[in-house]
Amino acid sequence: MTTETTDALAEGHEEAFLRFVERFAAVLAEGGWPRMPARVFVCLLAVDSGRLTAAELAETLRVSPAAISGAVRYLVQVNLASRERDPGSRRDVYRIHDDVWYEAAVSKDKALTRWEASLREGIGVLGEDSPAGRRMTETLEFFEFVQQELPNLLDRWRELRDELRAKRSG
Repeated sequence: MTTETTDALAEGHEEAFLRFVERFAAVLAEGGWPRMPARVFVCLLAVDSGRLTAAELAETLRVSPAAISGAVRYLVQVNLASRERDPGSRRDVYRIHDDVWYEAAVSKDKALTRWEASLREGIGVLGEDSPAGRRMTETLEFFEFVQQELPNLLDRWRELRDELRAKRSG
């Protein structure tokens, strides 16, 4: 286990840490996440700094560097992690941001726009009066609703988050 990981844990709790990572990753995988990206994500989420190198991730999760490479590529692509480099270093560090769920929701907003365009095309091809066209139309209407409501929801979250942070620090 890496120094970063063990520093974040009391002595002797490394196995409990790994069990937690595996359990939470399994929950995410049951929800549709790819297994290895889920494990890497939870590991980054669970260390105090929220950042580890690929080598540290591989050592902590007891997997090959190749498995880490694919997992972090996926997480970076879906905006759940970022790749950074410390000044003067040649090693990449993978980081999860404090507002990772907020950032993920914002990136989903952009994906919804692309999905809506594809749905409109499908409706045009299938005809809006066909059974498939009606399903596509309802799906489009749902995505439009979510996209319309998402900014307000995110604004409300930021307000609540700030209140909760103030309570914890005060």
